[in-house]
Amino acid sequence: MSHFQVIIIGGGQAGLSASYCLKQDNINHLILDRGEIGDSWSKRRWDSFCLVTPNWQCRLPGFDYDGNDPKGFMVKDEIVDYVKRYANSFNPPIKGNVEVHKVYKKEKSEIFEVSTSIGDFTADKVIIAAGAYHIPNILPISSHIGDDIKQLHSADYKNSEQLPDGSVLVVGSGQSGAQIAEDLHIAGKKVYLSVGTAPRAPRTYRGKDAVEWLEDMGYYDQPIESHPDPEEARHKTNHYLTGRDGGRDIDLRKLALEGVTLRGQINNIQDTNIYFNDDLTYNLDEADKTYNRIQSNIDEYIENNNIDAPPPSRYTSLWEPSLKKREPLNYKKEDIKAIVWCTGFRVDYSWVDFPKVYDSRGFPSYNRGVTEEKGLYFIGLPWLHTWGSGRFSHVGQDASYIAQHIVDKFNNEPVETCLTRK
Repeated sequence: MSHFQVIIIGGGQAGLSASYCLKQDNINHLILDRGEIGDSWSKRRWDSFCLVTPNWQCRLPGFDYDGNDPKGFMVKDEIVDYVKRYANSFNPPIKGNVEVHKVYKKEKSEIFEVSTSIGDFTADKVIIAAGAYHIPNILPISSHIGDDIKQLHSADYKNSEQLPDGSVLVVGSGQSGAQIAEDLHIAGKKVYLSVGTAPRAPRTYRGKDAVEWLEDMGYYDQPIESHPDPEEARHKTNHYLTGRDGGRDIDLRKLALEGVTLRGQINNIQDTNIYFNDDLTYNLDEADKTYNRIQSNIDEYIENNNIDAPPPSRYTSLWEPSLKKREPLNYKKEDIKAIVWCTGFRVDYSWVDFPKVYDSRGFPSYNRGVTEEKGLYFIGLPWLHTWGSGRFSHVGQDASYIAQHIVDKFNNEPVETCLTRK
């Protein structure tokens, strides 16, 4: 068989969730994935990686978290196991280790053509579940660094033993950057951290994990339409915190007191000097403002609902930068032998050949995953519909909506063009 009612491209939690929902509706479909189930978690995460959201939020369609530590945080191997067990629970139709070269339609045709490394397929509908982390984004100034410095992206970082003896510069302080900097610090490395504009969040507050408060407050169900800047929402950096060792805040000021050297955003590299912006104080202060704002919102919710909880508190700064000028860092003098670029990813949907569905950044435009191209859907992306979209907690809602949209469309189309085609 080479024709399917639906082809799903991507076999992560989003693609699997879509498959589960389609299978419930007896929709003939196929998943094509470039690797094996769980690969993105096992091969593109560092060794100490763990979830930053509690295990109880893992609720893929038909497969809620079933372990004995609902308030804990699954480590990498446990996440891989959870995803694999989910797939085994309903046996999705999937072909792994397949490269999809192109998705397109022939002129005047409503049928999708899917060109792959194992041959060509066709489908009435296509769901793109390939995520948004395609091309590691390493800043162009990386080319100014000599070959004697090992450089790698966060997607390729595993542990401190990958790196040569000496100090390490981590560029970027989002979730990956903050956690990798802490991982290297715990391993005994001398760490320099270039701090960006990522916000931070409290781990626990007033007797509960902050995620639990935010869930109770309906934050994860907030639709994209309610966001003051919907276009930017999907591109914003996530708040940094960690689930490591049972979960805790990541406080960069505390790391500074422990010996991590903080600088502003990286600006340029000339000879052996690395230059940074004079924005460290501002970036730290803004991250703390977000932290305190989350606390204030929780306080308001507790008060409005007469909830009995421990008294409120506010974060107070533990450390302040002493550098007043953008002094360069001489990486030779500081014995920096490695740089880890935690600078995100760029999307690459060039293989999904429908130019009209993309914005100026190459990011797909859609309404709850439904695009203007008839029969083309996206799932597993940030703010697909709500703040929770793409996460283990809410990807099932997105999958259910898209599956129902597909079922409704099939029911409104002539039977001979889809439901009876083999």
